[in-house]
Amino acid sequence: MSLISTIPFHYINYSEKMDFLSAFFEAVAGWTGTGLTMVNFESALPPTIQFWRTFTQWIGGVGVIVLTLIVLARPGTGSFTLYRSEAREEKIHPSIISTVKSIWWILLLYTFLGIVILFIAGMPLWEAVNHAMTGITTGGFSVTDDSIASYSPLIQALLIPLMVAGAIAFAAHYDLLTGKIKNFFKDAQTQALLALLFLGIFLLTFLNMDYYSTFLQSFKYSAFQFASALTCTGFATADIPSWGASAKMLLSFAMVIGGAAGSTAGGIKLFRIILLTKGTGWKIRHIFLPPKGTIRYKLGGKSLARDEALEEITEASILSFLWMILLFIGIMVILYTTHASLDNAIFEVCSAQGNVGLSTGITSAAMNPIAKFMLIINMWIGRLEIIPILVFFRALVKGQSIV
Repeated sequence: MSLISTIPFHYINYSEKMDFLSAFFEAVAGWTGTGLTMVNFESALPPTIQFWRTFTQWIGGVGVIVLTLIVLARPGTGSFTLYRSEAREEKIHPSIISTVKSIWWILLLYTFLGIVILFIAGMPLWEAVNHAMTGITTGGFSVTDDSIASYSPLIQALLIPLMVAGAIAFAAHYDLLTGKIKNFFKDAQTQALLALLFLGIFLLTFLNMDYYSTFLQSFKYSAFQFASALTCTGFATADIPSWGASAKMLLSFAMVIGGAAGSTAGGIKLFRIILLTKGTGWKIRHIFLPPKGTIRYKLGGKSLARDEALEEITEASILSFLWMILLFIGIMVILYTTHASLDNAIFEVCSAQGNVGLSTGITSAAMNPIAKFMLIINMWIGRLEIIPILVFFRALVKGQSIV
């Protein structure tokens, strides 16, 4: 899809002529919901290209979930093991088809509500359509040259719950929309997302107090940017390159964590962070356990057998470890090819691999081709994840059917 989507950017976009690699970068950024861009002036793009960028993120955001459910869930294929470990948080109904339908209806509903709310708040209709579509799918592409910075404080504030909604699992949204409000707020990932959001905003506001003249100004920019980073949306209102290294590192940490499994957000995913945290607690408790004592393994209110709990933790540990190795490689490549500062290089690679789109200014059409290619790999593997890609190549080598 990314190769086909390169055509409009490379051959049809006459306002900003792109070389093939830049056009491919733009296409990958779209389909992976990243938001990093090779475009200098988004407002100068033809409306068709503007909407094409938006459409790739709107489809691509939920497309990975649908792909996992439809393609990877067939017993007997080389990918069924992957499905069992990765798709469990995405199912709403026992039937895969019913689940996919519900996901699309939820997406359409929230997109429509987002458009209406932004338009009523004063955003022009065309811009409201595009920003609602890329906001709810945590994509981050914009049709303006400064992302969200030029809009009113009201519009910026309204975009925060839209971004947060995009980072919550569709299964939790289904509970909310069907009246199971208690289940929605009991969801472990939703609880973790909201807790991290409030804690991160507080810390970032404190770190930015030296940069902004008042507490309210620091809170305004910090709240929006932390929400944008944690939800992996990538909308921007602040001049992030001028922020201090500590503030950038906090945002980088948020971009690595990401949103809920079963949502359109990127990152390692809250489900795995919760698993690793609980696994650490279980290990510590096991050390101090009496000889005849037992540990109850519970996750999200469900009891797990010891072997099942260990398997879950092992999967989360392996994937997180591989994720961090790729992140380290990306940082080294960006440092070598762009000569950027360490904090900016870390920030840029975390943004790419977390499928966010916030930038310190490193990403541009003029950047080193090797750096472009590295960020493409970061975006691609960050979206599809390492294990699915390994399963895919294993199936190709062994001649197994993927679908």
